[in-house]
Order: sequence, then structure tokens, then C-alpha cells
Amino acid sequence: MRNIIQDQLSQEEKDQAESLVHQLETIFTDKLSALTEKERGSYKAINETNKLFVNKIWDYRRNSNALSSPDVDWDEFEKDYKARVFTENLLGRLESLAYRLESTKILHDYDNYQDALNDYSYSQYSKGAGKPGFTEKVAELKQFFNRSKSVSKTSETEE
Repeated sequence: MRNIIQDQLSQEEKDQAESLVHQLETIFTDKLSALTEKERGSYKAINETNKLFVNKIWDYRRNSNALSSPDVDWDEFEKDYKARVFTENLLGRLESLAYRLESTKILHDYDNYQDALNDYSYSQYSKGAGKPGFTEKVAELKQFFNRSKSVSKTSETEE
């Protein structure tokens, strides 16, 4: 299979996409958190059951607020709740877009690699035919094709 994908974006669309991503980055600068791995382990994302629990508490607050604890800052709870829903929805949309972008990139990579292999084969043929310059080209490209078998290393420990 050759040329399984073609670039469907015009230069104007590419420029617009770059601009929109820049706008998003600008909007979110200093507004989003970036947890360390240790912090992620401490806070963790809540699972689906716990999200249902939070949603149920929110429903009780909205429909029977007399049953809500006076020890909870409900204004802050509502802000956090709405922010979580917004970020979760936006994140889902961005993840879907990122998945499609990654899939498209994979197809472009595949096309490039197949064409590169075709060019290498042509270079090998041209080298064999004695055409000037191809001996050097093949010698330089040969490094990308390791034909030796990989040997697994065993480690010996001394006590």
C-alpha cells in the first residue's frame, strides 16, 4: 500500500489550527495545574463510582439542601463541581482530537517510511549499476538496517 493518506489541510487551515492552539495555551497559562507524579499519587482521580457519589451529593444539595452539611462550603463545592464537569468534557473532546491527530500522523509516518524504503532500494540498485554517488549514500543509510542478531545479555551477580 502506497500513499495511504494525503494531507487534507490547506496552509490556511494549518495556520488557523496553530493560532487556535496558541489561543488555548494562552487562555490556560497559569490557570491549569501540573501535578508531579508524587502529587498525582497523593490526590488520584476519583473513579466512576466516586463520581456517581459526588453527583448524588450534588443532587441532594440542589433538591433537598436542608439535608446538606453546614460544614461544607457549598459555593466552593458548586464551583469545583462545575469546573470538573467543564474540564472533563473539554478533556474528552481534546483527547478525541489528539487520538485522531496521532492516527493521522501514524499514517503519514507510514507513507514516509515506505517511500524511504523505496528510495533505499533504488539507491542499492543504482550502486550496483555503478552510478556515481550511490555507494556513499548506501553506505551512510546502511546504519539504519542492523542485520546482526541481537544477543541478550545475562547479568551475573557476585555475592
